[in-house]
Amino acid sequence: MNQVKRLDLRCSQLCLLHGYNRVQARVSRLVSRTGDGPLYLLLALTLAWLDGERGQEFLMQGLLAFAVELPLYLLLKNYIKRERPVGLPVFIRPSDRYSLPSGHTAAAFVMACLIASFYPAAAVGAFVWASFIGASRLLLGVHYLTDLIAGALLGTGCAVLVLL
Repeated sequence: MNQVKRLDLRCSQLCLLHGYNRVQARVSRLVSRTGDGPLYLLLALTLAWLDGERGQEFLMQGLLAFAVELPLYLLLKNYIKRERPVGLPVFIRPSDRYSLPSGHTAAAFVMACLIASFYPAAAVGAFVWASFIGASRLLLGVHYLTDLIAGALLGTGCAVLVLL
């Protein structure tokens, strides 16, 4: 486990301890905000309205996936209790104390999986966007790399479970 912690710390140091970190943080803040939640609901409601039955099914599957993901995320975060990065620049105030798993990343990957399932032509863009949301959390100094990986696995797992 020490090797994982060292890798996480080194990755965070590489991403945050450089002269361009404030510029990077401005962009990362914007990207991260797209993963705050309201955009997901707006997207799903828009698709439900514009795309008939498929859009309505997307909305219902999304609600179900988030109903599975959110309690699991909270349970894991409060059971593991991994402290957020310390001793490094932090560019936003996180909503809670713990970092593992990344909730933004989990939610982004729920959405990416749903989009890929219902709208395959948009799959690559959805997964790139989800990855950018995860990376933004690292670049803002509130998560380690393994927090993002755990979030991506959690979100993907919840979406796949609902879509089966």
